Amino acid sequence: MPRGLDHLIHLVGDLDAAGEAWSALGFQVGAENRHPFGTKNRIVQLPGVFVELLAIADPALISEHGPRFFSFAAFQRDRLARAGEGASGLVLESADAKADAATYAAKGIGDFAPFFFERRGVRADGSPVEVAFELAFASDPAAPDVSFFACEQKRPENFWNPAAQAHPNGASAVAGVVLTAENPSDHHVFLRAFTGIDAFRATSSGLTFVTPRGEIDVLTGEAYRRRTGLSVEVGPELRLSALRIKVPAGAERVVPPERLFGLTLVLED
Repeated sequence: MPRGLDHLIHLVGDLDAAGEAWSALGFQVGAENRHPFGTKNRIVQLPGVFVELLAIADPALISEHGPRFFSFAAFQRDRLARAGEGASGLVLESADAKADAATYAAKGIGDFAPFFFERRGVRADGSPVEVAFELAFASDPAAPDVSFFACEQKRPENFWNPAAQAHPNGASAVAGVVLTAENPSDHHVFLRAFTGIDAFRATSSGLTFVTPRGEIDVLTGEAYRRRTGLSVEVGPELRLSALRIKVPAGAERVVPPERLFGLTLVLED
């Protein structure tokens, strides 16, 4: 089945400073959460989709990759050291992570065991809550700096909170994500398998996958410049370059990566 957007990972070195930058743009940023595998996050939640501000909390807790085991924390640690801050993960929704992991293995995009974890969270009113997730990882050698997985919410009623989605800037939804590559068409096989979407649009500018929740665009460098007004280095690798968020009517605004810890944010009506 087609999988909609679930969240984007914004990898940073200083979690609180990144949270302040998002707050300065008019977003409500959640309190810090700790993972049992060595990372920590803060959440910017929108209806059905969220941005995960992620940082390394305790390197000693990080497990290394192993047979059929994709270490989320090790990937993020190594990615931060190799490529720096920015968008480091594209995550889709899952109704059944075990089934999605089997599908990804059958399609040849990642033979990894599903990964379950739970953690304590904090509601918008400050009260504690338990949340849990199961992840189905995929891997694309042509995208070494992006982690891909589908995420099944085990206790969605404890995670999604309308109060956390009330942003001072009026942000109402994630419109989509933008990836870039020298030849976008080179990446359609992986993205079709990852998203479960066979019918996509292809033009001279790139590819567009319309998911049940948000779009996934893959653009050439020139098309990205026309879309955002910013230049981006492109090569054969697939890179996660920008996040699009819907805000109230007004002129489109592009927040460049130097202002937002390596992430380009497009605010559009």
